[in-house]
Amino acid sequence: MGKRNDARWSWGLQAAAPGSRTTRLELFYDLVFVFAFLSVTTLTATDLTPVNLYRFLLVLALLWWSWTGFARVGNACRADQGMLPVVGFVTVAATFLLVLSAPGAFQDRPGGLPGPLVFAGCYFVIRMAQLSVFGRVDRADPTRRRRFLTRLLVPAMATALLVVAGTVPARLPEARFAVGLQLALWTLAVLIEYAVGTTVAWHWWVVVSAGHWAERHALMVLVALGESIIALGLGPKTGLPLTGPVAAAALLGILVVAALWWVYFDTLAFALEQALHHARDRTARLRLARAVYTFLHLPMTTGTILYALGLKDLLAEVADPATPTWGWALGGFWGGVLYGGVALYLLSIVGCWWLAVREVHRPLLVAVGALVASTPIAFRVPEVAALGVLALLTAAGVAWETRSENGRRRRVRQLALEEQLAAEAEQSRWRREHL
Repeated sequence: MGKRNDARWSWGLQAAAPGSRTTRLELFYDLVFVFAFLSVTTLTATDLTPVNLYRFLLVLALLWWSWTGFARVGNACRADQGMLPVVGFVTVAATFLLVLSAPGAFQDRPGGLPGPLVFAGCYFVIRMAQLSVFGRVDRADPTRRRRFLTRLLVPAMATALLVVAGTVPARLPEARFAVGLQLALWTLAVLIEYAVGTTVAWHWWVVVSAGHWAERHALMVLVALGESIIALGLGPKTGLPLTGPVAAAALLGILVVAALWWVYFDTLAFALEQALHHARDRTARLRLARAVYTFLHLPMTTGTILYALGLKDLLAEVADPATPTWGWALGGFWGGVLYGGVALYLLSIVGCWWLAVREVHRPLLVAVGALVASTPIAFRVPEVAALGVLALLTAAGVAWETRSENGRRRRVRQLALEEQLAAEAEQSRWRREHL
């Protein structure tokens, strides 16, 4: 079998196959990221200011990098074999503790463990757990082993910056300088992880199964959309009667979520996976996986969660008896969060189409332009009316996008259906012979 394969089996690891899909164990691990997104969103919504919004984006970026690292592990090795379940459980535990420490990640709170140190330590454990798998796989190759030791410095540097950001600024006399320095250090930590991870360390990236890679990221988009559904349910205060404005806002919110689901899952998700399968060359596949999935799915997820943030606040205000019937005027800040989240999502969709199949989807660009053009009026009208404008423009843009697909939608979906039927037939044949 060779030394390299022996190294793979040293922890009972088994290499993934080109036809591998997401395992149930990986879905279990994703539950903690559902909790992470929900907790960070809820925490940010309690005191949403420009500074806290930027902090939210920084935490989200580190959470995404932690998750995508685990997705790379599951794509290279079977996640439910050998020692990988143990590595996964360590990751889950560290991620859970990281989320619990998130309220004190930027400023330590009295009466408990030091929040910044706990957050940084948990992040380091998550990254080391992932890298330990790749280190075990590559230990038989002297060159890759030496380079791997250099790779370990990246999460160590990022963690060190997080520790400094959580301790040094608090000692400065001027609060405004302390906040700026802290945000700068966090930003530097994120940039180091992303820049080095996608340039110097990209030689370690591997996309064995295009189907697994596409499915994992599609599931995270679904998780983010689920965040919006949860925001609809948790926005209004419990015990209050269901009023007409609350019901209208809930229906409009669902309409936007449905449109966002449709524009990704109806055709794009299949087209991206097919493009990834078609990229036979290793370098071309890695570039597509990195640009479309690692980079563009992050703003797509961010946009969805921003929409959930705005929707949660909107529903809470509309349900409040002290609020005017259809809500207060939306305002620039919350309007930017709500409309900006949807616009960021749609722009990410456009970027995915362009990078994957070199198509410019103008209906979605027009929809984003219409959202921007409507803001001078939409931000001044009551919140439910502003949500109605958002729902109308988003749904109209997505409907136009679907009708103007010029036959591609039918071809992509037919090819996906044929693949699914062929896989089901092969599974049925195997089961008849062996079960």
